[in-house]
Amino acid sequence: MIRSMTGYGRAQEVRNGREITVEMRAVNNRFLDLTIKLPRVYSFAEDALKQLVKAAVARGKVDVYITVNDTGAQSVSVSLNRPVLEGYLQALRTMAADYGVTDDLTVSTLSRIPDVFRVEKPEEDEQQLIADLSAVMEQALARFNQMRQVEGAAMEADLRSRAKTVLALTERVEARSPVTVAEYRARLEQKMREVLDKTNIDEARILTEAAVFADKIAVDEETVRLRSHLAQLDAMLTAGGPVGRKLDFLLQEFGREANTIGSKGNDIEQARTVVDLKAELEKIREQVQNIE
Repeated sequence: MIRSMTGYGRAQEVRNGREITVEMRAVNNRFLDLTIKLPRVYSFAEDALKQLVKAAVARGKVDVYITVNDTGAQSVSVSLNRPVLEGYLQALRTMAADYGVTDDLTVSTLSRIPDVFRVEKPEEDEQQLIADLSAVMEQALARFNQMRQVEGAAMEADLRSRAKTVLALTERVEARSPVTVAEYRARLEQKMREVLDKTNIDEARILTEAAVFADKIAVDEETVRLRSHLAQLDAMLTAGGPVGRKLDFLLQEFGREANTIGSKGNDIEQARTVVDLKAELEKIREQVQNIE
């Protein structure tokens, strides 16, 4: 199944005393442009998380936002920094005695003294944290890709519908081509007879030369290649996966055939068909720009 390049996914889970939230969104881009924003203290996990995204996303501008909040009180230990506190107490009491100021020390006052508390966190288990972040990332990726697949299914249906229109227009070109060639050949023979009326050139030579020139406006080769490109388009859509760039290249080949048919034509009806064909191919090209 093909997938859209645009999508959104979010997951949140509490793992080992941490509330982990992963949010990701993507828009169109020619290549994969990946940015992961997470708290600096967890930057050691960035490479592992990038590898997860790269394994699941082929192209697009992808932004991932990760937040981590501690939910377990046991993760932080707070204690008095007694040497610092006692040093401040002695200095403050000396100040009160030597300068005759009121000794109004309170717990509230002392708690605002820098470094009076010692805050200790247990050493991080980096591998466990990477595993926790990765688990939540995989959930967000699953929802992200689910949304892209839903959009991709709609795109595939649209492309197949338009491919049928291209096939119908190709058949119209094929049906008109023999008439166009015959009309052109008849006009050419008439012109050649008028120009060569007073010469001794053989009639068979005139007919041969007219046939050669008339064949140059035949579009059989181009319509055969258009049918081949349509078969390739169907195969790519059926295979699925990241085929956006391949489809983009294939559309360029479609365009070349349409341009060649247009340049060969000298028939108003054929020209109108070519205009319709180019318009439909342009709509397909615009849709392909959204495919991964």
